[in-house]
Amino acid sequence: MGEGHLAAGGTTARDQDAWICFADEAGQSLRPPKARTWSRCGCTPTVTVSGKGSGRVNLAGMICLKPGQRTRLIYRMMIYRRRKNERKGFNETDYARLLDAAHQQLGGPIVLIWDNINTHVDALMRSLIDTRPWLTVFYLPTYAPELNPVEIVWSHLKRGLGNLAPCTLDDLAAVIRSRLKQMQYRPDLLDAFLAHTGLITDPRST
Repeated sequence: MGEGHLAAGGTTARDQDAWICFADEAGQSLRPPKARTWSRCGCTPTVTVSGKGSGRVNLAGMICLKPGQRTRLIYRMMIYRRRKNERKGFNETDYARLLDAAHQQLGGPIVLIWDNINTHVDALMRSLIDTRPWLTVFYLPTYAPELNPVEIVWSHLKRGLGNLAPCTLDDLAAVIRSRLKQMQYRPDLLDAFLAHTGLITDPRST
């Protein structure tokens, strides 16, 4: 498994004619992100949140770029309903399935860039990576979310969920899916997220 910095990752991608893919995870509960809103003068605006049920919509996403290709957003969603013996989030096997799906969809080798949380670097994840010869992995520096454009995807998504108070996790998941689909059809927006990190100024000619 390869480890290093982004410059080396770019060289590796060119050598392999590979896609560079940034990956990250996020989640959203039924409590909406706060956002500015309007109300009558002298009346404090109130956002009513359903107290029924609890849980979380978990997300794992990838921004994928390659010279001459449209920038892609690939994601997977998992709803955690707080049921007995239910997994709270993505595990190593889930990440491997996401990478396999991305490899099939992109049709070429992948240079993956993500952070070094436990489930990304433990023995099981390393063994899963080692069995995929089309995959090379590089890790971002610790505590450097500003270098990962997928973090900006989540920020943009949550701004769009501001003050939204869905009744159920399924309702929330449907809205999130719609927002992410809109982003998938806007490669220019994804390119802007990449450029915002300062790592890649022109994603189409990397």
